Amino acid sequence: MKYRTIGADPDNRREVSVLALGAMLMGSRTDEETSFALLDRYVEAGGNFIDTSDNYAFWVDGGQGGQSEELLGRWRRSRGIGDEIFIATKLGARPLAPGTSFTDNPEGLSAKVIRESAERSRERLGVDKLDLLYAHIDDPTVPQRETVEGFAELVAEGTVGLLGVSNQAAWRVERARAIAAAAGLPGYELLQYEHTYLRPRTDVPSDMFPDGSLGHAGPDLVTYLRAEPGLTLVAYSPLLKGAYVRPDRLPSDYDHPGTPARLTALHEVARETGATVNQVVLAWQLGGSLPIIPLVGASSVSQLEENLAAIDLELTPDQRSRLDAAH
Repeated sequence: MKYRTIGADPDNRREVSVLALGAMLMGSRTDEETSFALLDRYVEAGGNFIDTSDNYAFWVDGGQGGQSEELLGRWRRSRGIGDEIFIATKLGARPLAPGTSFTDNPEGLSAKVIRESAERSRERLGVDKLDLLYAHIDDPTVPQRETVEGFAELVAEGTVGLLGVSNQAAWRVERARAIAAAAGLPGYELLQYEHTYLRPRTDVPSDMFPDGSLGHAGPDLVTYLRAEPGLTLVAYSPLLKGAYVRPDRLPSDYDHPGTPARLTALHEVARETGATVNQVVLAWQLGGSLPIIPLVGASSVSQLEENLAAIDLELTPDQRSRLDAAH
């Protein structure tokens, strides 16, 4: 395993594995036995960065989520896991009632919700301190200063370590970080956005993003990362839920004229290296100029093994150049 340092504050700075493991469906679609096997193998390989959320996976049973955090809590207790494993969770997108969603009835980012939701997450995970806590989605109904101060209070109390943000416009992220900096408070340092080798259309509206997607790491966010060396991108859905090997699963926002050329380059490099296309995608992220930690999910140990092997795959400058230039 290889590791990367995240966090500026010496009290909360951590060395985390360069490949993070997503626990989104653990405890719901992924049964407990399989989930434990995945977690055990990841830790055995040196992995120590696990990602979850307080709303995972509400859509499976129409509830409010919490199954993933609860499973991780049971796994931690059964294995005697302490603070050597870094667990990130999120709040703000938990449905307030069963049968609803984060698009119509989210918990939001008020100071009250931040405190109460963080406390519930700590209880489910069985930890005294949340290593990393994200604002899962934006909440324009709450002043950003209230949100910033709400997160900062938990850091000051020692119940939260690092802060992160997901699915927000880059200008909103910068405004929140500016508010924190001006007040001498901790701000967002980890940015979790969808990022992969293929480039999506970001102008496609959805229920959550009526003006086009803010959940992808587009040009605004990428240039922001380049300008702010203290930030790290945690890239979710790097393998597009299996679409690189199952083209029928390719999301509609990736179905555009620029995709075939990048797929051609990707398959060429995979043949040259003897690696799988999934491994090339992860190696491209891991070895690039941006500070990226791919966040991978797996439903079997064999899938996880494939992902882990990508850590040692080194692309040549020529291969990387060809991958970057394809469009």
